This record gives sequence, structure tokens and C-alpha cells, in this order.
Amino acid sequence: MNVATYAFTMVAARILGPKSYGAFAGLMATILVVAVLQLGLQATAARRIAAEPGHVAQIERTILGVTYRAAAALGVLLLVLTPLLNQILRLDSMATAALVSVVSVPFTIMGAQAGILQGERRWAALSVLYILSGVPRLFIGTALIAWRPTEFSALVGIGIGACAPVIAGWWLLRRPRDPGVHSEDHGFRRVMAETFHNSQVLLAFFALSNVDIVLARNVLDEHDAGLYAGGLILTKAVLFLPQFIVVIAFPSMATQEGRRRALTASLSLIAALGVGVTLAAAVVPDLALIFVGGDDYDEIAKNLWIFAILGTLLAMLQLLVYSVLARQGQRSVYLVWAALVAIVAIGLTTSTLRGLLTTVIATDAVLLVALLWISLTVIRHAVSEQESAPAS
Repeated sequence: MNVATYAFTMVAARILGPKSYGAFAGLMATILVVAVLQLGLQATAARRIAAEPGHVAQIERTILGVTYRAAAALGVLLLVLTPLLNQILRLDSMATAALVSVVSVPFTIMGAQAGILQGERRWAALSVLYILSGVPRLFIGTALIAWRPTEFSALVGIGIGACAPVIAGWWLLRRPRDPGVHSEDHGFRRVMAETFHNSQVLLAFFALSNVDIVLARNVLDEHDAGLYAGGLILTKAVLFLPQFIVVIAFPSMATQEGRRRALTASLSLIAALGVGVTLAAAVVPDLALIFVGGDDYDEIAKNLWIFAILGTLLAMLQLLVYSVLARQGQRSVYLVWAALVAIVAIGLTTSTLRGLLTTVIATDAVLLVALLWISLTVIRHAVSEQESAPAS
């Protein structure tokens, strides 16, 4: 999925060019933020099923009921917000802005389906869903922008491709379930409340990881904003490269006994991957430029290793955010929102590409240290209480 998604992004950057790709990058950033509901539903389903596997049938039924209602509500809300999206992203196309509302519906449904499979650790079935989330987008989207190189065509390709995993998810979840034990903890209201909490935590993270492209389109000229968007292709590649680690580690982080080991091992692996990509971007920037978009973006070749550092920080932050979700932490999210406010406030005072990039990296680094310290402290206290419980 990640390779196919990245390949489509790279193709889009080459075909659309810096100007149109800047608009497309803004749309993709918006979709990632909108997808927090999808990821919130996935996290809710996966955490509940992993923690209480005896309630799978009830959890699945409740999650899907919440999902269909939430997908419809989100689609309508985004349709109402079409004029605002058109203005903020400077699209000059109401049809393109309206298309975001349509794309959000299959994205949201797929999240719940993936969460159920993830919680059950049905990795083969989940892999099918993820592959279908990337490969159809690559082929359909590439064909459409080759025919008509606009951000509207690219978004149409993404929307059509998003239907494939939903169909596969329905097929994979169609088998009858053992009714199991009924629990009030997995009722509609409680699942909805957890989904809302998870979504707002993920909203904070994805707003944090995507606000810089919106800032770039407002504080930099059109050319530099396009170059910044090109550099973020590498950032997003490094961010999503270790996504499989987050997916596999999350069910273990939802259990008391596996939480600390899953967090520390996963963070170490993500950091190692990030260091490798950063070194490669620094040593062979021309090779890294090929994966960004080619010669049209050669002005940022010398800065690509910095974009790789940003991606590494975001990938580690993503794991820490999911650690917060796994233990249902409540207060850590305030730090993420505070970091977002700081980036916006300071970013609006910058006027150069390097200045904006420095602001984002510094803020993310401070947030990473704070969240890591809080997570390890909470886990250590929980383990200490568990060990002392029998003695008391």
C-alpha cells in the first residue's frame, strides 16, 4: 500500500508540476486530516477486540453501526464546508473541493473494517485490504491524470480506488460470528464516545503533520510552496514507511503485559529506518530527488535530508500517539494541540522555505521528547502497581 501510494504521489508530482501539485498536496493533506475519523474507528475496533476478544461479535456489530452513520454525517458536513475548503486551499474549483466529501465516505467505512481485522490479528485479510487501498489508486489515478492532468482528475482516481477495499472488507467480514458474551461496555454510546476521543487525538496529530503545507501556500510564493510540497513527498514517505510497525504493534500496546516492549522496540525500529533514509538523502541527494519528482524540484535537493528528518520525527510521534490511544490516555493530546498552535503562530511569521522547515522540526522534536517521557512514566507506574497488587 505504501509503495503504491508513494508511487502515485511521485507520478502526480511529475505530471502535474509544482503549481498544480501544490494544490493537490493541499487536498491530500486535507484528506489525511479528514481521515482521522477512519483511523479513530479503526483504533477503537482494534483496541476493544484485542483487549476483550470474547466480545468480537458485539464489537463488530456496534462498530459497523457507528461507522455507517458517521460516514454519512462526515460526507454531508464536508459538502457544506465546500466553499471554505475552496478558499483555504485556493483551489478556484468548487467541484474539486466538493469531491473531498465524496471521497471521505469509503475512506471512513474502510477504517472500521480494517480495525476489526487488526484487532483479531487476521494479518492476511488485513493485508488484502491495505493492498487494495493503494494499488487501484496508483493505476486508476495515473490513467486519469495522464488523460487530464488536473488535481480534480487525481482526486477522482483516489475516490474510485477507495471503493475497492470497502468491497473486499465486506467480503472478508461476511462470515457468521459466535454471538459471544454481551457487555454494556461495548454499547453504541460508549463506542461512539471512544471513537470521538480517538478521532480528536488523531485529528491533532494529522493536523500537526499537515498544517505546514497549508502554511506554505500562505507564507511562501507559489513556486516555493510547490517546492516545499515536493520536499514533503519524502517526508510523507518516511512517515508512512514504518506504518506496518504501528499496525502490528497496536494490539500489543492495548494489553497491559505487552505495552512497554511493543513501544520501545517499535520506536527503535522506526528510528533506525529514519536514520537510514536520512543518510541516503544526504549522501545521494540526486537519487532522492528522483523519488520526489525529478528535475523540476532540483532546488530543494540539498535540503531533502532535512525533510527526511522531519518524516522520522513524525513517524515516531505517530507511534507515540497510538500508544496514547492504546492506553486511552486523556491529557497527552493537549500537548499535540499546543504544538500545532505553536507551529501555526511561529510559521506565520516566516517567509522562507528553510525558516518554515526549521520551525516545524524544532516543534515536533520538543513534542516527541515530552510524549515519550509521559508514556514511559505512565507505563512504569502501571507495571509497578500491577506488581505490588498481589502483595497488598
